[in-house]
Formats: sequence, structure tokens, C-alpha cells
Amino acid sequence: MQGTLIVAHRIDGTVMKGTSLDVDPKRPTCHLRPEGGEVIEIALTEVKALFFVKSWTGEAARNDAKQPATGDSRLLGTRQVRVVFADGEEIVGLMNRFPPITPFFFMLPIDPQSNNIRILINGAATREMGEVSA
Repeated sequence: MQGTLIVAHRIDGTVMKGTSLDVDPKRPTCHLRPEGGEVIEIALTEVKALFFVKSWTGEAARNDAKQPATGDSRLLGTRQVRVVFADGEEIVGLMNRFPPITPFFFMLPIDPQSNNIRILINGAATREMGEVSA
């Protein structure tokens, strides 16, 4: 089985790309198989976020929208949230529950055309988080 494409951004600044079949925010670790490499175990406390992506290359020149698309059905029942990581990276996305009640939580990118499908965020790696007024 192929697995889900993952880009792991670690707190130390390193980035790892691979596939995984066992990401679960309730478990302390997951496994990542780099392309052509051996499976490695990753502690979720060591990542700022795991990005579930459409492709590992993405579009480097593209900037994701920070506002929702008009009529986006994903807006129903969600809240628009802005997350700023300790390293200054900022993401605007959609969450079912805000504020999160668990240390690790999922967010959908606000831009439906983003290379990111969903993002697992380590709350301990954030500097700031707040709801965006619609």
C-alpha cells in the first residue's frame, strides 16, 4: 500500500518527506517512509506540523489565499483560524473546534487549491492562535 504523502516540518527546522499509514494525533509517534528509504519513527512532539499533501513538490511560486473562497462548502460548521508558529510561519485554515482541546489538532487549509490537504499541528510549537473574523 502506498500511504499518504506527508511533509514533516520539525521544530528544529528540518523537513522530511515521505509516506505514512499511521498518523494519529492520539498516539505519540508515527512512521514515515522517505522515498526509497527505510521507515523512520517520528515523535509528534518533535514536529511543528505534519502536512498531508497532494504532491511533494507543490508549487513554490504559489501563495495560498488567506481568505475563504466564496461559497466554499467547507465553511459550514467550521471556524476560520490563524496559527502563527514559534518560527514565525503563519497558516490560515479551518477547524471544527476552536480552541482545540488536545495537544495535536487538525486544520484544513483555507485555500481549497492549496497543495495541503490537511495539517496536523503541534499546539506546543505555536506562538499565537486566534479566530479570524469572517
